[in-house]
Amino acid sequence: MRDIAAERRDIERAIEGQTLCSKFAATAERLGDAEALVDKGPGGERRSLTWKQYRERVRDAALGFQALGVKPRSFGVVMARNRMEYVIADLGLMHAGVTAVGLYNTLAPEQISYITNHCDARVAVVDNPAFLARFRRDELPQLDHIVLLDGASDDPSVITFDELLALGRAVHARDAGAFDRLWRAVTPDDIVTLIYTSGTTGPPKGVIDTQRSALWVIESARRDVQNTEQDCTLSYLPLAHAADRFLGYYTSLVTGHTTVFCSDISQIMAVMLEVRPTVFGGVPRIWEKLHAGLTSAITKEPDEQRRRMVLGALELSRTIVAMEQRGEPVPDELRQKRAMVEPIFAAIRARIGLDRTRYTVTGAAPTPREVLEFFHAIGLRINEVWGMSEIAVMGTRNPPDRVKIGSIGTALPGVELRLAADGELQVRGGLVMRGYYKEPAKTAETIDADGWLSTGDIAAVDADGYYTIVDRKKELIITAGGKNISPANLEGLLKAHSLIGQACVIGDNRAYLTALIVLDGQNAPAWAAARGMAGQAIAELAAHPEVAAEVARAVAAVNERVSRVESIRKWTILPGEWTAESEELTPTLKLKRRVIVHKYAAAIEAMYRNADAES
Repeated sequence: MRDIAAERRDIERAIEGQTLCSKFAATAERLGDAEALVDKGPGGERRSLTWKQYRERVRDAALGFQALGVKPRSFGVVMARNRMEYVIADLGLMHAGVTAVGLYNTLAPEQISYITNHCDARVAVVDNPAFLARFRRDELPQLDHIVLLDGASDDPSVITFDELLALGRAVHARDAGAFDRLWRAVTPDDIVTLIYTSGTTGPPKGVIDTQRSALWVIESARRDVQNTEQDCTLSYLPLAHAADRFLGYYTSLVTGHTTVFCSDISQIMAVMLEVRPTVFGGVPRIWEKLHAGLTSAITKEPDEQRRRMVLGALELSRTIVAMEQRGEPVPDELRQKRAMVEPIFAAIRARIGLDRTRYTVTGAAPTPREVLEFFHAIGLRINEVWGMSEIAVMGTRNPPDRVKIGSIGTALPGVELRLAADGELQVRGGLVMRGYYKEPAKTAETIDADGWLSTGDIAAVDADGYYTIVDRKKELIITAGGKNISPANLEGLLKAHSLIGQACVIGDNRAYLTALIVLDGQNAPAWAAARGMAGQAIAELAAHPEVAAEVARAVAAVNERVSRVESIRKWTILPGEWTAESEELTPTLKLKRRVIVHKYAAAIEAMYRNADAES
C-alpha cells in the first residue's frame, strides 16, 4: 500500500529551498569540463559546450538582459529552433528573474501578438530575420527589446545575441558578484515559465508553472528512472511544449546528462543514428514511422532465408511479450531461445540508432498496440506515460519492471489520481499548476478547493491501479443514436496500416462514422514503387485505384475489430499531408479536430450526402 504522504514529504525535503538556478550551479560545479550541449552550426559543423562554458554563457546572457533594463518578475518570449542558444537565452532570462515563455515556431503573426501581449513580454529572443518578420511591432507596444540569434536588423530595438553576451561580459568584468546576487534572488515560488496550450478549443491559456512545481515533478520522476551525467538525450520536440522543456532541458540541469539538439524534426532519424541516445522519448508518430520503416525493410529483404529468420525471431519474441503481458510465467526454454536471437534484434536497434538506449518513452496521444508490441519484441520496452501542461508535464508512468502495453501506468510517486462520477481523471500533487495566467475563473473551473485538477480525459483503472485513457472528454463522439465512441481508438487502428499517416474519425451527432484519411508521405511512395505504379506524388497516389483498394482493406480490417456502431461507413483519402505547418496538427503532432472539421467541411458533408443517397 502506497504512503502518498510519505512520498510527498520525501520529494519536498529533496527540493526544499532549491530552484533550477541552484541546481544548475551545483551541476556545473560538479561536472565542469564534461560535455553539456551539442548541436550543429550553420555549416553543419559540430558545436559543443562544457558545463562550465554553458554556465558562463548563461551568466553573460542574464547580465546582458539586466543591462538592457529587463526587470525581475517580468516576462520574455523565446521563438527559436532547438539549438544551444535557445536554452542559454532561456536560462539567462530565468537567472535574471524573468519568466521565459516559449513560442511555437509554427505560430502565425496574430498568435504571436496574442501570447506576447497576454503575458506582457518586455523582451523577445528570436531565431532569425524570417522569424522576426512575424512579429508585428505595431501590435506589441510593451515589447521593448528583441534579441536576434542569427542575422541582423535595422530596427534600433533589435540587438544580436553576441551583443547581448558582450553586454553581460562587460557587467561581469566590472562586478564579479553581480551574477550570483541576481540568480540567488530567484525563489521557489517564482514563475519559471508559462506553457501556452495549443488553443485547439479556443484562445490559448497560459499555464503557470513555478520553480517548485518544476523541481517537484523532476524529483518525483527520478524515483523511477535515474538519468545521470553518463546519459545522452535528444532535444527535437518544441521547447515551447512541456515535454522537452521539463523532461529534457530542465531535467538536465539536475542530472547533468548531455543534450544534443536537432533543429529540424524531419532529420530526427539521421540524428538518432549519429548520436545513439541512451534515453529517448518519442511522440506516437515517431514510433509509428520507425515501425513502418522497419517492417517494410523486413518484408523487402531479398534474402529469403534471412527474412524468415528475422520473422521467426519476431514471432518467438512476440510470444514471450504476450505471455508477460498476461502475467504468465515464461518457460526457461523460451528465454534461452530469445537469448539466442538477441543479435538479430541488436542489429535492428542499431539500424535506428537505439542500440545504446536503456529507457524509451512515449506519450501525448495513444500509440497503436501493434507498434508497442513490436518494439517490446525487439528489446525496446517503450513506457507509455500520461501528462498535460497543467501538471508540469507528467502524472503517470508504467513502472519500468512492469509495463502494461496500452496503459498509461500508475501514478508517479507523491501523486494522487481518482475518477470522477463521469469517468474524468482527476489529479492532485505538488506538480499541479498554480493556475491559468490572468484567468481566475477558468482556474477555478479546473482546480477545486481541495486541490484536485480535472484533466478533461476520460479514463478507466484496473485492479492493479493501472490507468487507461479512453479519450478526451470533449472529443468523445456522441452519435445521433446516443452512443459514446472514442475516435482516438479507431484512428490508432487505422494508422497501424503503413499506408495511412493520419486519420480523423467523424461522427458527432451523425447516424454513422466516417473518416478523413491522409497517406503516409514516406511509406506511400515506397509502397507504390514496389508495385510499379507510375506517379508517386501523394496527390496522385490519393486518387490511384490500387491505393484506394488497399485503404479499403485497411478500413475493413479495422471494422472487423470493433462493434457495428463503431464501424467506419465512408472515408475520403485526402490529396496532401497533415503537418503542424499545414494547420491540422499541433506542434506535438496531435489532431486539431476543430480545424480539420472546418477545413474539410465539404469533404465531410459529401461523405454523408453520398452515403445517404446510397441508403
